[in-house]
Amino acid sequence: MAEVIFLGTASALPTLTQENSYLVLSGDEHATLVDCAGSPYRQLLQAELDLRRLDSLILTHFHPDHVYGLPALLIALWLTGRSAPLHLHATAEVLASAQRLIALFQPEKWPGMLTLHPHVIPDKPGAAVLANSDFEIMAAPVRHIIPTIGLRVVNRRSGAALAYSSDTEPCAAVSLLAGQASLLIHEASGATMGHSTAEQAGRIAQEAGAERLVLTHYDSAETPPAILQREARKTFTGPIHVAQDIDRFTW
Repeated sequence: MAEVIFLGTASALPTLTQENSYLVLSGDEHATLVDCAGSPYRQLLQAELDLRRLDSLILTHFHPDHVYGLPALLIALWLTGRSAPLHLHATAEVLASAQRLIALFQPEKWPGMLTLHPHVIPDKPGAAVLANSDFEIMAAPVRHIIPTIGLRVVNRRSGAALAYSSDTEPCAAVSLLAGQASLLIHEASGATMGHSTAEQAGRIAQEAGAERLVLTHYDSAETPPAILQREARKTFTGPIHVAQDIDRFTW
């Protein structure tokens, strides 16, 4: 079974009930973290994820609210005795920045520190990210205020696809990633540069032929979920969900 678990759903400002946006893709044999904010070890425990299956991490871009939990994740895995390597996937620029962030904590001085294997994601539409027995993941550049990638994740056991917009304005790349997807996860930060409204997310889902729409990366204090759902309903006729932390969906 392929499942996406929302570890955090807030936009750049977390709330009392939401961590910043990041999620984990959980399959029968493998788990992939997408971005790394908040307190990742705590959220993964809440999600009841078997950390032995967590073998890869994808960073969509290098804004603080998407990467600041990375050192905390590594030290938590180290403290729990993890020895298996963790594979880190990102574009060359983001990978270099992440490695500089990690280096500040001098992990070479942590006895028995796990190995981090870097993998460069080409900065082009349809770029291969990773493939294993559960998932085949590809990426495409989207339209944020810094270089950012969105994702398409195919469940290799069923052939169904999930798409994730990451932070972006409406753009053709997200529509392509979301084409006939079983589930489109789209940000709903609002009408600001580099972001999208719930209504725009609904339009992309409708035009792409997505079956379901899940909204994330929103400010629940400023725009309650009920309002986001009404906005998306203006443009999308399928099922709409506004994600909460630790929500999970299968596809």
